[in-house]
Amino acid sequence: MTAPIVITMGDACGIGPEIIAKAFASGAAQGAVVMGDAAVMRRALALTGQGTSLAVLERASDAAACPPNCVPLLQATGLPGDLLQAPMGQVDARAGAAAGACITQAVSLVRAGEASAIVTAPIHKEALAAAGITHPGHTEMLQALAAEPGRPLPPVRMMLANDELRTVLVTIHMSLRRAIDAVTYEAVLETLRIADRAARSFGLASPRIAVAGLNPHAGEGGLFGDEELRIIGPAIEAARAEGIAASGPYAPDTVFMRARHTASHPSEFDLVVAMTHDHGLIPVKYLGVEQGVNVTLGLPFVRTSPDHGTAFDIAGTGRADPASLIAALRMARQLSA
Repeated sequence: MTAPIVITMGDACGIGPEIIAKAFASGAAQGAVVMGDAAVMRRALALTGQGTSLAVLERASDAAACPPNCVPLLQATGLPGDLLQAPMGQVDARAGAAAGACITQAVSLVRAGEASAIVTAPIHKEALAAAGITHPGHTEMLQALAAEPGRPLPPVRMMLANDELRTVLVTIHMSLRRAIDAVTYEAVLETLRIADRAARSFGLASPRIAVAGLNPHAGEGGLFGDEELRIIGPAIEAARAEGIAASGPYAPDTVFMRARHTASHPSEFDLVVAMTHDHGLIPVKYLGVEQGVNVTLGLPFVRTSPDHGTAFDIAGTGRADPASLIAALRMARQLSA
């Protein structure tokens, strides 16, 4: 039997537990298992009004035997005993500590072959920091957990995808000032290699990769910055010499329109490599966060997540939309098949 997908609970003060409850109630999460806290998930079931029960399991493999109206859960160990007292919709160190513990134990599960992939519900970076966790986000934490003892961290990249657009980022969670310095020849070339390998694993024989520039108009021949001439262009040429179908650099304000795929507008590219976080993610999120999926490329296991955050403003109201989590589950199944 195929090992189940493990869903991490996310921040207990956010909407993660609620969208998990709704995903199971819809049948979209059938066969998956939650790594989290039983009390928090029971509260989420009550908040969302789902006619769904909770089953605390001993083993992940037992999830397959759970009925459709049941949320299978593995109780994470080492969680704060007063986690339920952390106020909904607020940053709390207890929620950050619990979220970190769930991620760590989910990675152990998938690396032991007891889970086929990880889908992570949203966490709050301030809550992680308040709990003393130094990683700025999921991507960096998963990268560290995936490293072999005594070996360098595996190079990873963030991809945000929906049915119309896929974007891979060279830099992620850092200030824009630092990100510009982090756009190096080596970083761009490594991103192109990772993106090409990942796209081939998705079933694309020769993925067409568009590379967005860093500066307005991709530098306009050096008038608005020379990173395209010194760094990005040479990295593209090196990638092409390796057989990677990369092209550019293109003006970052127009390349996403060319890469968008719709019934009336077939895409010119299979994915876009963008230099900075907001350059790449704004176009995908503008198309609708309800279908967006975050995929971490370069890990030795499949990890996806919704492309939205903890939504503290509606946490505890039962109004959260599970569509992006359901899309993340669907993609995790496709990539781990």
